[in-house]
Amino acid sequence: MRIAVTYDNGEIFQHFGHTETFKVYEAEDGKIVSSEIVGSNGNGHGALAGLLKNNAIDVLICGGIGGGAQAALEQAGIELCAGASGNADEAVEAYLRGELVNTGANCNHHGEGHSCGDHEEGHCGNHSGDCGGCHEDDGISGPNVGKTCRTHYRGTFNDGTQFDSSYDRGEPLEFVCGAGMMIKGFDKAVANMKVGEKVNVHLMPDEAYGESDPRAIFRVEIAQMPSSEGLNVGQRVYLQSPDGRPFPVTVAEKTETMITFDANHEMAGKELNFLIELVEVI
Repeated sequence: MRIAVTYDNGEIFQHFGHTETFKVYEAEDGKIVSSEIVGSNGNGHGALAGLLKNNAIDVLICGGIGGGAQAALEQAGIELCAGASGNADEAVEAYLRGELVNTGANCNHHGEGHSCGDHEEGHCGNHSGDCGGCHEDDGISGPNVGKTCRTHYRGTFNDGTQFDSSYDRGEPLEFVCGAGMMIKGFDKAVANMKVGEKVNVHLMPDEAYGESDPRAIFRVEIAQMPSSEGLNVGQRVYLQSPDGRPFPVTVAEKTETMITFDANHEMAGKELNFLIELVEVI
């Protein structure tokens, strides 16, 4: 397996389309056996997907990435783990253990066929997602765009129920504003904030995780998927597509013979409220 990471001085570079180098790892039996640095040659976005394909890359680990680049990677048959940050070597080791955090969820990629793996996640831990969470240069402007911002936030539903809070964790969230690491409405709010400022924003689904798509709900016979027998309604798990790519689903219904999965993001169709405090702009 060959794994590429957007790379800058030992860390995961946070903007896929602007990365100057990739660190490419060769892995066997769940272990890194070698690595090398590969230049991007000034290519951007879709061209980078071609560069990775030409280098026989199986998996890309990166920070922020836009929808167009995601589509190009999918077309090239490259698995994506976005929303990663920190040390590049440690991220690859975490991926190989099946523990890499991707858009608030564990990338469980070791199953086969229709197998499923347990999936634990905090709601909107980094506010990015597979559906509606990524964007790039999507009409967002402001003095903080392109800068690394550190924010505290508290997220609630319309009934006041809290679904996430960086205050509770005691650590601000760090991201590159406007790079597609956050849901659109969160990015738009932070783009024009001043350090120390607090704002309250109400986001409709189109600025959060999008509307729920009925086409993403499907039924499977339990007999065809033995690993689903122990699943419970409401549980989040990963399934594998025929080409071996993992995708998260929620168990929506279950009978003695059939199980229904919902591949929409669990926040799809929901209106969200955030108290956002801009702590620092780096």
